Amino acid sequence: MLTRPLNAAVDTSNYEKFQTGNPVVRRLIDRFYGKVGELVAPLAPATVLDAGCGEGETLERLGGVLDGSVTGVDLNPESVDYAARRIPGGSFRVADLTDLPFDDDSFDLVLCLEVLEHIPGPKPALAELSRVCRGDIVVSVPSEPWFRLGSLARGKYLQGWGNHPEHVNHWNPRSLREFLSESTEVVTVERSTPWLLAHVRPA
Repeated sequence: MLTRPLNAAVDTSNYEKFQTGNPVVRRLIDRFYGKVGELVAPLAPATVLDAGCGEGETLERLGGVLDGSVTGVDLNPESVDYAARRIPGGSFRVADLTDLPFDDDSFDLVLCLEVLEHIPGPKPALAELSRVCRGDIVVSVPSEPWFRLGSLARGKYLQGWGNHPEHVNHWNPRSLREFLSESTEVVTVERSTPWLLAHVRPA
């Protein structure tokens, strides 16, 4: 349920994903956010950054376990405006994940869910997430090849063999751990099919 009524949809693939009427996909999304909530709740962060916040879906879903101040950034101004109206208690702005407008060690928790697969050359973005974080970072990406196989099974993105046209990076548990280990301390990498969920800390 939205915190404040919104009158217009946002024309993004992220927004579209959460409007699906497919009951299987909705169950997978709900299970994913349940796992994120279980991971985040014990951390009890006072300050949270959602890097790549989109339309505020994550911050709304985690509202019951995030008691501190929340900040969101995204490249899409329309998404940022939508998130700000959806979660009036938060702080939202347009920003690039490779050049975040925050001081070092600004946040107890940094979330970056379903974002890194969209960024060509994602290492600078991960470095920025680590720079602004003084505590914990939670990252998620599609789990391959299962994400693409799931898309094919639903008859989506057939021309790209199930690959979402906006996904330029692809990870499995091993390759994600290797990528994250280059600049962070990896605590856990686990599956929430068809996604991978990682908990890391700044190195």
